[in-house]
Amino acid sequence: MKRLLSAISETGAEFEAVSRNLGQAVSVDATALLQRDASLGLTAPGLWSPNRHSRMVEALDGWMAVSLAREDDVRTVPAWTGCALDDDPWNAVIGYLAKTPCDIALADGQMLHLPVAIVNETRSAPSPRLRFAKRADHALKAIDLSALWAGPLCGGLLAAAGVKVTRVESPTRPDPTPLTAPALHQRLNGQKATQTMALCDSRLLDAIGETDILITSGRPHALARHGLSEEVIFAINPSLIWIAITAYGWRGEAAMRTGFGDDCAAAGGLVAWERGAPHFIGDALADPLTGLEAALAAARAIEAGESGLIDMALAQTAARYASRIGLR
Repeated sequence: MKRLLSAISETGAEFEAVSRNLGQAVSVDATALLQRDASLGLTAPGLWSPNRHSRMVEALDGWMAVSLAREDDVRTVPAWTGCALDDDPWNAVIGYLAKTPCDIALADGQMLHLPVAIVNETRSAPSPRLRFAKRADHALKAIDLSALWAGPLCGGLLAAAGVKVTRVESPTRPDPTPLTAPALHQRLNGQKATQTMALCDSRLLDAIGETDILITSGRPHALARHGLSEEVIFAINPSLIWIAITAYGWRGEAAMRTGFGDDCAAAGGLVAWERGAPHFIGDALADPLTGLEAALAAARAIEAGESGLIDMALAQTAARYASRIGLR
């Protein structure tokens, strides 16, 4: 744990200059950013999708402006999380575990109904496969099947903490990060061993059976198509810690949705809507925040001797850091 915290501290130092300027940063027009990416040729299939902008707009449409009728002020809350206001209507309490439509109780006794928006469920129920297993006294091993940012950051932090991480790349759909962001790729994956192997390769299942930690970043049904379902994985390795990084959660209707950090940040409240377009707040924060929390969750499971599937949803993480929700 101490080595992991040290690695996190070093990673945080890299972002210090950016963080220091966030308060003074001008919001970034997402549409202009997408046009810039296209002009630079950064339109790798599956990463810079033409639907990326529309997904952010759709996510932002899932927010509901709630007028509290005091000085014409407007508060905006993410309808999918659920929200309750106590006697003081300025104190908004976000219910992260809400899975149904909810009512807001206003100070005058009136009730304002909030429907569930596009994200129906972002935090799954606890995995029924959670079990305890004493780990042998050996160097911990991890297999990183993830791509882009959140999953590789989790694996990179674990590698910096002493875990032997093997990064598995697809021979047909490689991670575009080495081409689009080579410096970031080196920071995330520089301490990992690398193998090229298809997800359906039987050797991968053999390797998963001998590892301690598995990191993935795909939707559950997409992984299951390649033979990597919960039933198969935990039958092979019951004591596995599986870090499952998704856009909108591992279970529920939202688990089927495709998503990247941009639209997940919008769903969670970390993207502004200004002048008819979504605006970032300096960087795509949903990915690195989720990667950081995933590494901490893995470290906690290791120390406690736990195993099972740990659901890490980008939209849920973004909502936890949307500090302006409910403020005056």
